[in-house]
Amino acid sequence: MLHAAPGRIGVALEGGLRAYEASLDRAGLALGAGGLVGGAFAAVLVGVGSGIAVVGLIVGFVIGVLITMMAAIAIGGPVWILCHALELRGPGTAVAVGALAGFALFLGGQTYGFGLFDMPVTDPQTLLFRWMSAVATSLVLALVSALIGWTMWRVAYRRVG
Repeated sequence: MLHAAPGRIGVALEGGLRAYEASLDRAGLALGAGGLVGGAFAAVLVGVGSGIAVVGLIVGFVIGVLITMMAAIAIGGPVWILCHALELRGPGTAVAVGALAGFALFLGGQTYGFGLFDMPVTDPQTLLFRWMSAVATSLVLALVSALIGWTMWRVAYRRVG
């Protein structure tokens, strides 16, 4: 096992051939980079939904950055700490963590907490279509979350040696 140099968070081995290390300052930069990707996606959605209004795009971008950074800390952070401790630190893990966390977050948000909270009374067919729509939308957003996870990994980790 490789050990981190002073001031480094840790070293990751990828397939036994490549080693990666991260530092606290790079982790902060990674959070900012992930926020920028989320903000850009939010701005695109605002532009598609309401047209190209500069103020709307800026507001959408800023809100997207903030919400993406909060979600990365609150949801992705604990999962990544666990993966980091288990020495699962490669780009594939970052993509998987991003995709799974994003999918779960958006699916839960669209299905009233996976059906645990009160929801409007509907017939079974409407409920089925609501779940199908939620799964489809969450899959699309999981792709964006996977891109955010990869971007954050790419900024945070550097190859050793």
